[in-house]
Formats: sequence, structure tokens, C-alpha cells
Amino acid sequence: MLSKLLTKLTNKNKETTTNKAVKPKHEKPNVVPTRIGDLGEYKVNIQLDQLPKSCIYLRDLLLSNPRSKTGYSQIDHIILSPYAIFVIETKNYSGTIYGAREKTKWLRNGKFPMVNPFNQNFGHIKAVQSLVNNVESSSIVSIVSFSKRCTFKVELALRRIQSNELIVYDTELSDFITRKLNVLRLQLIEPVFTEERIHQMFATLTKSNITDKNIRDQHIKNIKINEEKAESNSFASCSTCGKMYFARKKCRVMQ
Repeated sequence: MLSKLLTKLTNKNKETTTNKAVKPKHEKPNVVPTRIGDLGEYKVNIQLDQLPKSCIYLRDLLLSNPRSKTGYSQIDHIILSPYAIFVIETKNYSGTIYGAREKTKWLRNGKFPMVNPFNQNFGHIKAVQSLVNNVESSSIVSIVSFSKRCTFKVELALRRIQSNELIVYDTELSDFITRKLNVLRLQLIEPVFTEERIHQMFATLTKSNITDKNIRDQHIKNIKINEEKAESNSFASCSTCGKMYFARKKCRVMQ
């Protein structure tokens, strides 16, 4: 009799334990990049979230730009602060980056040509200036951000905080911007932009941003076409051996 009662109690406890709801473990969401630059831009967004509260920023703007070959300028990030406007171009490259400010072409790993990113960002800055009136070039800081998979072999002036043209790693972006703001705060008697002016510029740029997917897709296609043309122009065909070689050098057969 006693054994039967013990058996019933044991079975009941098992059923109770089985029927208890098990809370799912909290898992952090995975960030899956949809294109090659997304992960880099995600890392930049984390950096920008660490900026002072007086700063506000916009990302991935497509602005009309008649001076551009595609008719548009696609700007990765714009930071509006009381002391300056920061226009940021992000690059998700790897390897060693060779370049100087006055050079039209830079090199990656010493052999792959790329457009001087500061010249590229200059076009973006002009597109911004055409929309936000009465902003002097001295109040705009051009920043080019590369991933930590790169090593810089560039002009030293581009790494000095006093410059209005800076090349940085994505992991040090917030540090460089904060340091630059501190320098400007000491140099200037008062802020260049009031809080009201900052929000006006933010509203203007947001309104001017082109969100139409077809226009954005065509813009990307046009960029690729232009890049392919530029790359093909960088090489020449040897009349002796018929092989392609970098146009600024000579074919080994011809040397």
C-alpha cells in the first residue's frame, strides 16, 4: 500500500516538472551585412553613437550633384556639431594603403589603383554646401575611414588632428572626432552653429535625401561602370607580347 502511494507521488512530480514552462535563453541578435560595406558601416555607427550629445548625424544620403559623373553624391555619414560639419567616407578595404593628398590616384598593396578618397569626398562636401547655405569650407572636416584590416602608408599630415582632412581607422573614429572638437573649442571664441541651426541643416539634408530604390540602384551601376572604365584605362597592351601591363610602367619584354 505504502509503495503504491510513493509510486503515485513520484509520477505526479514528474508530470508537474515536465509541464513547467521553460524560459528561452536570451540571445543577442546577429548582424548580417547585406552588402560588402554594411559591416564596416555598422562598426562606424557604433562609433558615432559614442559622440557628445551636442552632435547629431545622418547616414547613407544620396544627394543630387550635377558636378558628379552619375549626377549624384552618395555620402556615408554626416555629423553636425556646434563647431564643425564632419563628412565621412568609409572604405571597407584590406591591405596597405599608399597615398598623399596631392596624388590623384592612391594604391592598395602597392599595385591596385584607387581614386584619392579625399578628392571623392570633396565632391560630397560640395553637394552638402549647395544645400546648407553659408557654410564656409573651413567649418567642414573631411574624414576617410578605413577598416583595421588596412595599414596606412600615407602622408603624415593626414593623421594629425590639426588637419581638416583626416584618415582614420573605423575603431578610432569617435576618438578622432572628439579630439578634433576639443581643438576647435579651444581655437574658436564661440560655436559656429547654434542648436537651432544644426536642426535646420539636419531637416534640409533629410528632405534632400533621395530614397527612391531605382535611382539608388542605377547610381551604383553607374559607379561600377565608371570604375571599370578607369581600371581599363590604367592598363595597356604590349605590342610585342600582347599581354596587359600597368600603364605607368613598361612591359618586361619591352624593357
